[in-house]
Amino acid sequence: MDLIQFSDVMQGLSNVADPWVITFVFVGSVIGMIFGAAPGLTAPSAIALFLPVTYAMGPTSSMALLLGIYCSGYFAGSIPAILINTPGTPSSAATALDGFAMARAGESDKALVTAILCSFVGGLFSLLLLLSVAPLLAKVALSFTSVEYFAFALVGIVCVAGISRGSMVKGMAAALIGILASTVGLDPVSGVGRFMFGEPNLMAGIPVIIALIGLFAIAQMLLLCRDGSDDQVILPTQRRASQIEVLGEIWRNRWLAFKSALIGSLIGVLPGTGPAVASWISYSDALRTAKPGDRFGKGEIKGVISCEVSNNAVTGGALVPLLTLGIPGDPVTAVLIGALMIQGVHTGPFLIQQNGDLFVSILLLLFVSNVFMVAIGLSARRMAASVLRIPPGIMVPTICMMATAGAFSIHNNAFDVRLVLIFGAIGYLMVRLGFPTAPAVLGIVLGPILEKNLRNALTVSDMDFTVFFTRPISLAAFLVTAMLLWLWLVPRKQTQGGKNPAG
Repeated sequence: MDLIQFSDVMQGLSNVADPWVITFVFVGSVIGMIFGAAPGLTAPSAIALFLPVTYAMGPTSSMALLLGIYCSGYFAGSIPAILINTPGTPSSAATALDGFAMARAGESDKALVTAILCSFVGGLFSLLLLLSVAPLLAKVALSFTSVEYFAFALVGIVCVAGISRGSMVKGMAAALIGILASTVGLDPVSGVGRFMFGEPNLMAGIPVIIALIGLFAIAQMLLLCRDGSDDQVILPTQRRASQIEVLGEIWRNRWLAFKSALIGSLIGVLPGTGPAVASWISYSDALRTAKPGDRFGKGEIKGVISCEVSNNAVTGGALVPLLTLGIPGDPVTAVLIGALMIQGVHTGPFLIQQNGDLFVSILLLLFVSNVFMVAIGLSARRMAASVLRIPPGIMVPTICMMATAGAFSIHNNAFDVRLVLIFGAIGYLMVRLGFPTAPAVLGIVLGPILEKNLRNALTVSDMDFTVFFTRPISLAAFLVTAMLLWLWLVPRKQTQGGKNPAG
């Protein structure tokens, strides 16, 4: 922080105090809330859509609009995840595990308030991290190679053991289905088509959001249509939650919130990861440290806390490599680089020194964006919760129509609609056969990271597999993987043996 002068701080405060800048933050927060909550419309697509608008703006005003979308868009995906078990973003799929269970128990308002306040906690933590140790964290992340990235992705895959609360074998099988789906398209090294079946629309692979909409939204609607199913029961009357009560829950789980914020911020620093990986790893860590009375997967508030804190902690973390090294941490920050270049601002090691007032403005805008996210979320949650009172006969076709329209809007391609329906059928069959769908989404997200970094690491080391065990960070990650397997496999084996001694 010695690079920032007092004049930079005062100029940054003056820039953010402009009424027009505050207005742009508010407008961006509303846009991000809408795009994040609508299946198929995400924060990256919203920022890409509104990027041309910033041509006529100054640097502070353009950052105000885009950062408002950034923060609210990452949170808003939890709204449909909690209310109708349809995650608006890949990162909110983990929130749906306990959030929707809380809604089925009449606690949707409590889950929404928890998600809102925890998102603010995560965003505030990452902001403080960006303010204090941005250059240091960026240097650490820059030292990582493909070996470390593969090891971290492998830890994420093993976290499937914690996500699947039934048979871990089925959970791992679902993750492998997701990994297999991630290999569809052109080989990233040789350019050879894989599993395309002569369909040119699959050359770029299967978009994560398409698979997400199908596995969750369409599959859930198919379950609601099933005659004689418990899934067709209308959700009970929802109890109004007290914000003081929720704050007390967060305080009682402050250590879990701190760990989740740390995980989210650190993962945000790593380029190419993003909030989906952070949410799953935080949820898995919460499962690992679960107490006997916890009901993960059945409406445990700790599950919502861990996912939402980590989810929004990525926002500040991803800005660390962007502002200090010029390397985007996720798809959104990749678009933000373009927005800054439009204004003639070049990110990198000299940004803070040459544009200290802009750096201060970005820090303040992140804080204001998180405040608006809380204000809009709390005031609009009653309107959002009204979706639970819609009869299934109206809600099912409406959600299906929105889901297919969202799928079409991603690439304006009717093939994506067919792809959504295919994944909807796959998700429906998985649920009917007892396979969890959440690990499949995790496999799709982590599959490309696993493959690319495994091949890069082996190519550089002349196919020497020992390279994964000779680097300290990757070795530590493999030891963590082994520890997680031991912690999850041994108790399950004993429990299963106790229930069925006959084997």
